[in-house]
Amino acid sequence: MAARPETARKILLHWMDALMALLAVLFVTLAVLHAATGTISPLGAAIAITCLLGCFALFPFMLRDAYDTRPRGPTPKVLAAAVLAAVALALLPHGPANEVPGWLEIGILWLSITALYVPLAVTACLGAAVVGLVTAYVVAISGRSWPSVLIPELISAVVATAGMLLWRWLWWTIREAHDSKEAKARLAVSEERLRFARDLHDLLGHSLSVITLKSELAAKLATKDAGRAAGEMAEVRRLADDSLTEVQQAVHGYRALDLDEELSGARAALEAAGARCLIDARADGLSPAARTLLAWAVREGATNVLKHSTATRCAITIDGGVLEMLNDGVPARASLPGGGRPGSGLRGLSERLVTAGGSFSAEPTATGEFLLRAVVPA
Repeated sequence: MAARPETARKILLHWMDALMALLAVLFVTLAVLHAATGTISPLGAAIAITCLLGCFALFPFMLRDAYDTRPRGPTPKVLAAAVLAAVALALLPHGPANEVPGWLEIGILWLSITALYVPLAVTACLGAAVVGLVTAYVVAISGRSWPSVLIPELISAVVATAGMLLWRWLWWTIREAHDSKEAKARLAVSEERLRFARDLHDLLGHSLSVITLKSELAAKLATKDAGRAAGEMAEVRRLADDSLTEVQQAVHGYRALDLDEELSGARAALEAAGARCLIDARADGLSPAARTLLAWAVREGATNVLKHSTATRCAITIDGGVLEMLNDGVPARASLPGGGRPGSGLRGLSERLVTAGGSFSAEPTATGEFLLRAVVPA
């Protein structure tokens, strides 16, 4: 099934959390090794390690803030991370001559995360400052030529910053697509309600108006012309009966589902969610009532797959009056809502089928799949 927004967010953030943790372990290990060889005092190493751990501990919070909102500028966390990184870099040794200290990459890392908080123009200025300071520092301590330092640092800064911005853009794109899908669903429900209200108005508006007028007329004639008053009331009764019939027909039209349409709709919904849908339906000999019951089962089954599973494949088979929906999206725990108990939708479907003389079941299979089975009187 296609990645849901929250799942995509967790994947993106956890991947970066793991990267930050790996870099933190690497930097702290190097600091401990320098302290062990005497190139940095134990106190200096302790302060530097504390600053490194504090800086890397802030990075996941900065990433989550930038992913969940659209920051308008640097926050205290961004500034605190910059101070901690600067103190750590000032205390850590630069290493042998002609070697670029690995510590300096923390500046590039801070720049890439800060780019999530500031406009591109500000990011470019900060990048120029960070790359310029790193280049000047390395040239001063190693004696290397500045092009041999500037070019790699510039490439590193551009790639890291572009990757961070692209990663967040990917998350925002997934989230906005999901929000758009939900908005369309809400709009469709609202349109259906408006259509139903409009149909009821068209059906009942005229009839109720006539009934009101004839009732008033009958009340006025009751003491003057009893025969005519009785005739008007008979007409009122006829209009009321006709209106009731029209409403019943309208409601029946909304409640009666078409099996072929529900199968097509289930396939479209499942495949839009990333689940391959295979349909094998042989229901030509079924009565209209049986087809309607199976249509309800298909609708509820597809809804259950979309809401409560991570299916990549769903097979829908109808053979006579037997419907089977098999999907491979059973979660680690019981796949039914409520920890193994059917939700209200499945309970309602079960009651509908049993009342009609059929049967219903929905449970995981021995092969690790989930099977919904509905049997209706043919």
